[in-house]
Amino acid sequence: MIEIRNVKLDDAKELVDIYNYYIENTAITFEIDKLGITEFKDRIKEISAKFPYIVLLEDGIIKGYAYSHELNKREAYRFSNEVTIYLDKDSLKKGYGKLLYNELEKRLKEKEIRNLYACIASPVAIDKYLNNNSEEFHEHLGYKRNGLFTKCGYKFNTWYNMIWMEKLLEK
Repeated sequence: MIEIRNVKLDDAKELVDIYNYYIENTAITFEIDKLGITEFKDRIKEISAKFPYIVLLEDGIIKGYAYSHELNKREAYRFSNEVTIYLDKDSLKKGYGKLLYNELEKRLKEKEIRNLYACIASPVAIDKYLNNNSEEFHEHLGYKRNGLFTKCGYKFNTWYNMIWMEKLLEK
């Protein structure tokens, strides 16, 4: 059975394990050092105090999470959010990402958020640490590429690009 619910602080151990896999083994995140549970709990508290932060469970086991946060602290940006998603490495290509983003979008519409932005690592050349799956996933869900930062991230002795993608929510 699939369930999507609000994040709980008790989820931090499972979520940080999901995220730390990507830190250690991929260039999907530009973070270099693994996070501890306390630091991850602090992030959960800060984000979930204002914006949706949800987890997807299959048969009671967390398979992924998604959240949004303000794009910029300036008041004029109040209708725009950046979105983030991470799935357990063994739970890719099962439709969980789409389920999480659909629920996140529903909740953001209720908060009158109109514009969504995703900051995505993008390979200069595909390698064992990064491919185009994130960009293709977002594109499949209606996001359009609207920015490229060339060779702005350096990890695993390799330069990576970063792209921004945007989705405008219907009123």
